[in-house]
Amino acid sequence: MRFDVKIAGVGMTRFMKYPDKGLKELGGEATHAALTDAGLELSDLDAAVVGNCAAGLVTGQESIRGQVILASIGLGKIPIINVENACASGSTALSQACTMVRAGFYDVVLALGVEKLTHEDKAKSFAAFAGAMDVDELAEMMADLASAAKASGEGAGAGESRSMFMDVYARAARDHMANYGTTVEQFAAVSAKNSHHGSLNPRAQFGQELSVQDVLNDRPIVAPLTRSMCSPIGDGAAAAIVVSDQKARELGISRPVTIVSSVMHSGWNHALGEPDTVMLCAEEAYEEAGIGPEDLDVVELHDASAPAEIIAYDALGLCPKGEGGPLVESGATKLGGRLPVNTSGGLLRKGHPVGATGLAQIVELTEQLQGRAGRRQVEGARVGLAQNGGGKSGNDAAAMVVTILEA
Repeated sequence: MRFDVKIAGVGMTRFMKYPDKGLKELGGEATHAALTDAGLELSDLDAAVVGNCAAGLVTGQESIRGQVILASIGLGKIPIINVENACASGSTALSQACTMVRAGFYDVVLALGVEKLTHEDKAKSFAAFAGAMDVDELAEMMADLASAAKASGEGAGAGESRSMFMDVYARAARDHMANYGTTVEQFAAVSAKNSHHGSLNPRAQFGQELSVQDVLNDRPIVAPLTRSMCSPIGDGAAAAIVVSDQKARELGISRPVTIVSSVMHSGWNHALGEPDTVMLCAEEAYEEAGIGPEDLDVVELHDASAPAEIIAYDALGLCPKGEGGPLVESGATKLGGRLPVNTSGGLLRKGHPVGATGLAQIVELTEQLQGRAGRRQVEGARVGLAQNGGGKSGNDAAAMVVTILEA
């Protein structure tokens, strides 16, 4: 049975560092933008699901984050549910909002993702990432990462001068290079491609277009990653209003976008060669939507690092296993190519305020499928896929969500 929940409106802030704005301002701006896009008022909302990852560590706000944020714009009384699911917090909020509508409990639900990661004490920002795994295993993992970094010619720094997850991605990149012959130039091609897309997106954190050589010449982070191959720390919010079919008809939505599938799985210690969370979610999402990867027109995926995009290509079925490097090098995933990926600029250039990331993907895809993505528009886009994951559990991501939308 297909999911079939409609998106009535979307909205987001620009992703960047906001020293003078907090969660309330960011969340309120995205919520108002989504309501305006939908032609609705605060009073039309039946419920809200708010995704946030790091407020407890970065700002000290725990427990009632959604209530605090939404009360600041005059929204209360309705059920407000808080979701914390690492970098998949936003997509989890959307998935839960869709489930509530699909089950018939509510007709109009706000899904909001909001994050403020920047802090004068960078240790607080990095602590948010360290908490996205089993803290009892953290010391052992940090020692393992330090050993791997030293072996690759790097020094210490994981969790101190950089997110520990960049070391995780760097190790995955080195493995991919060894197993499939992927080159550092192909990783750099991901960043260059996404920088082109980001240069066309006024809401992207970075607007400068980079060449492959620019990426390779950037400051080294941990081999083989340079700074341009790593997503930045930033702040922002994104929102979507999801409605039932009946409500969509009442509203007279002229260009409806339907969420035809939303699949979520948690990580585990899977056996070598066993499908991981991305593969599992994608397979179920394609089946639920009644389509295959060949039917996709545009994809927003979780490129927290450049290697992550290449690895996700084959996990999502966009290419045969191990051929993600040649795929990006061919230009197939660039605007104008066969299947544009991360037309927003992706996490690498649009930015990665983690709790907002999954919903920002939905904003981009909704606008693409409605033909209003401006200079980033994929001609004739009818079907889009979002993949958003976060945290670490066993040898996999702790949370993974794949969502498929149709015009």
